[in-house]
Amino acid sequence: MTDTAETRADDRSFFDANIRTPEMEMAETGADVPSANELTIDQINPHNPYLFLEDRWQDHFARLRAEDPVHLNELETSGRFWSVTKYEDVRAVDGDWETYSSAKGITLGIKEIAMSEETEPQGIQTFIAMDPPEHTAQRKTVRSVSAPSNLRNIEPMIRERTAELLDSLPEGESFDWVDTVSIELTTLMLATLFDFPMEDRRKLTRWSDIVFAIPGPGGVVETQQQKIDELLECVDYFDGLFKLRRENPGFDLVSMLANGEATKDIPMVEQLGNLLLLIVGGNDTTRNTMTGSVYGLNKFPDQYDKLLANPDLISNFVPEIIRWQTPLSYMRRTANYDTELGGKQIRKHDQILMWYLSANQDEDVFENAHVLDIERHNADRQLSFGYGIHFCMGSRVAELQLRVLWEEILQRFKRIEIQDEPDRVFSSFVHGYSKLPVTVTRK
Repeated sequence: MTDTAETRADDRSFFDANIRTPEMEMAETGADVPSANELTIDQINPHNPYLFLEDRWQDHFARLRAEDPVHLNELETSGRFWSVTKYEDVRAVDGDWETYSSAKGITLGIKEIAMSEETEPQGIQTFIAMDPPEHTAQRKTVRSVSAPSNLRNIEPMIRERTAELLDSLPEGESFDWVDTVSIELTTLMLATLFDFPMEDRRKLTRWSDIVFAIPGPGGVVETQQQKIDELLECVDYFDGLFKLRRENPGFDLVSMLANGEATKDIPMVEQLGNLLLLIVGGNDTTRNTMTGSVYGLNKFPDQYDKLLANPDLISNFVPEIIRWQTPLSYMRRTANYDTELGGKQIRKHDQILMWYLSANQDEDVFENAHVLDIERHNADRQLSFGYGIHFCMGSRVAELQLRVLWEEILQRFKRIEIQDEPDRVFSSFVHGYSKLPVTVTRK
């Protein structure tokens, strides 16, 4: 076997050991979930992806917030984990990295590994799954891409591309908003931030989709092996880009990772964690909120009327739709030592899921939280971007893309109307859409 073949075999073993998630295991046994009122409180498991595929998660979280806001599940498929569902509790966990560590579990859907006292962190790491000082150093490597000065520089380009795409949409003819608009705009943006070859930009979409895909017939990937093979394609592609950017660096995310002091020596197969974090952060989240914005305004047409009548409301609509949609449902932490949260005894090494989706529906903070209200006075308190040291560094890029999109939409269209309910993503982590048929009517 050649050195390259040996390396690739090692990489396959590495992936095989690290991409099987508790969510994948639960999907094999978790269909036909009863409604929340048919279950005892200890039977409720909000991590089940079928609840999200069928858009039935709301009542399960409402019961947890009301009856058991720090809720323990201990299952063969998922191990022992706590679901934190109230706003203040989620913020408390997210803001206390010394008690609740990001470093002892992998949070990108690539096998989350709970560490024992004797073992060291291993597997595919990302800087979102690290604590200071490693987290600080690696995050610093790429954060300048979202600096205010850079946002000012890229806004004209975002507006030009958005206008061009919206002008190309067919009138009076149904098309898929997800693929035609949301994916295309976010993938163009992501390819720009990576300085990724534009002709191959849909590869970024594909890799983003398969990170959290649960293998099965008719799914995004059919088998576990297909998932491994496609992730290895991602490794190979970026390995070539890294070599080019080491020789000719630019102001792009690949150059920053390839040459940054904290990241340049990370082996490529392990570097994948940071790459996938940036791909998912720049793709899944914004694209699903772009789609959620059209869906939400159709579900609450009085709010659409308000926006049409007063485009100045866009500035408040953006944080409100990010709250209402909450594109990533949760993040995971691990207790560094025995502690107490919400009157519950948390053990050292227990896993904690911070459910941003539920926190953003907390009636104690957001009145009529299930309703999209584009004049909501405290919409900017939403936790979709997290809180504390892991606050999403791409948040301003996402807000910019959403603001520009709706400024351009309101100039062109009387209405965007959904033609059917959306197809949803089979995941409890990515809260998103795979298809949304719409029609547009121009002014």
